[in-house]
Amino acid sequence: MTEQHQKSSLAALTLAAVGIVYGDIGTSPLYTLKTIFDPEHGLALTEANLLGIVSLIFWGLTLIVSLKYVTLVLRADNRGEGGIMALMALVLNSVSKAAPRWHYPLMLLGVFGATMFYGDSVVTPAISVLGAIEGLEVAAPGLEQYIVPLTIIVLVTLYAVQRHGTAGIGRWFGPIMIVWFAALSIMGVINIVAAPQILWALNPFHALRFILENRLIAFVALGAVVLAFTGAEALYADMGHFGKKPIRAAWFLVVFPALALNYLGQGGLLITHPEAISNPFFQQLGSWSVFPLVVLSTMAAVIASQATISGTFSMTKQAIALGLLPRMRVVHTSEREIGQIYIPAVCWLQLIVVLIAVIGFGSSDKLAGAYGIAVTATMLCTTFLTFFVTRYRWHMPLALCLGATGFFIAMDIALFSASTLKLFHGGWFPLLLGSVLFTIMLTWKRGRALVFENLQKHAIPLEDFLDSLFVAPPTRVYGTAIFLRGESDGVPHALLHNLSHNKVLHERVVFLTVHIVEEPYVAEADQAKVTDLGHQCYQLNVYYGFKDEPDIPSVLKLCECLGLPFEMMETSFFIARQTVISTPGSGMATWREHLFVTMSRNARGAADYYQIPPNRVIELGTQVEI
Repeated sequence: MTEQHQKSSLAALTLAAVGIVYGDIGTSPLYTLKTIFDPEHGLALTEANLLGIVSLIFWGLTLIVSLKYVTLVLRADNRGEGGIMALMALVLNSVSKAAPRWHYPLMLLGVFGATMFYGDSVVTPAISVLGAIEGLEVAAPGLEQYIVPLTIIVLVTLYAVQRHGTAGIGRWFGPIMIVWFAALSIMGVINIVAAPQILWALNPFHALRFILENRLIAFVALGAVVLAFTGAEALYADMGHFGKKPIRAAWFLVVFPALALNYLGQGGLLITHPEAISNPFFQQLGSWSVFPLVVLSTMAAVIASQATISGTFSMTKQAIALGLLPRMRVVHTSEREIGQIYIPAVCWLQLIVVLIAVIGFGSSDKLAGAYGIAVTATMLCTTFLTFFVTRYRWHMPLALCLGATGFFIAMDIALFSASTLKLFHGGWFPLLLGSVLFTIMLTWKRGRALVFENLQKHAIPLEDFLDSLFVAPPTRVYGTAIFLRGESDGVPHALLHNLSHNKVLHERVVFLTVHIVEEPYVAEADQAKVTDLGHQCYQLNVYYGFKDEPDIPSVLKLCECLGLPFEMMETSFFIARQTVISTPGSGMATWREHLFVTMSRNARGAADYYQIPPNRVIELGTQVEI
């Protein structure tokens, strides 16, 4: 029964992975070949070029997705979690002692890769939904003017339902995507049978010949070929939700065969019907199939977009925990699944940028340049970080590490370089978005460091303060006072203010410090550690991983086993609300200091973020100069 249950669970997770993980890469056939043979690229539609392009796509899927991501990168898990933030935390943890000089450069690389993922997450909904609805102009050219308005309606509806969560519709993602991949396979087989010579594309010689014979044009085409590999990063980012086995099973059993068959089929169609190049995807079965394909592809595009939106929420939550973004309101949309979250500020900001992309670019062809550069930049960062995992985490020989990742780095550099040719044709868009987010993240991290340095300068050592305080102890009053205290801080400002103004001290005083470790989760048994400081004063250290949900009341319940029980109605939380003031000539550039001050003032309060009951909180103000 146990073995049957495991097989059933694997099958269910594999089905879910097909629906959520592979929506992005699964919708790539909508626009890839159409974009590659766009007249602007100057690539002639000949049988030799078709064989070369389809061969490049097939072997790219084999080497980049199957070999690099599914086989190698999925091994670089941070306690079961994946994605570039988890990878960065794993790398920083690995090099901190062995090669500390690499810590800051690798942190910058990880942050840059994360910001490029944000760029990808903006372009994905825009290009996927646009590409799906563009099928209307194949069925009826007069409907072309309605493509952008319909795309906007679909996207606004999708973002509007985010606050309700996806638990209700999520169960349909897997079955719908199975139908989608089945349709891809069937259409591919039909067109392969009509032009079996396309199967020669399985020979990598055709890819090499195409590159050697065309050179510059082939290099330009690479910037569009990369569209076939979009979504590879998503399978790594979603590893924590499904595990390695379901993701690998879904790829090799369903997704890879369907994509390979469909690209071969589209190539076969273009050999027999070159005029179909205007939109080969929607012309694979003839005019009768266009409207059903538009409906099915729109559903697939919405699912692909949903996966990217959810990924953005998850990455933002990780960035907040790692100190790269200010605290924001996080809403849990499911009582059973802790990973299903909704961040209102991120949702509506992302929708605005997505709509700007849809209206500004207007078609999937024009968005393709923006897509490629974001995807390849993230892939390159992931490969570089993977090298440091193999070297400093797995302790493999240097030659083996260079061999395992060097080949993929060379491929990623080639694809990224080809994508940069589109810099002035849309590539600037994700780079601009990424640069803004990169600046925001580094400004927040640097600003928090300056605040910490300022507090350290004026910090009073806690143990020395307590020794002097109890020489002539103040009046003790009934109840428990919990003072939030930063890592390595001295006496909390809230305690000093309370003693100065109220002249009393609670009969039991707890100093609470939250530590975020560079791991996704901390076991419940290890989340709380208590140190007795004497005189009924205690230091409570709370440990969270960057994917844990901060919940101070839950941790306080764990303290009963540590000999420190709490009665919430007899406990008061004292929190110092910091007002940051910019001072010229120190710390950061003036504009960055003002940016940090603005973010700090609009950040979510500590009490709200840590889920402390509002009626038990007392906030005391303090000013900090940077």
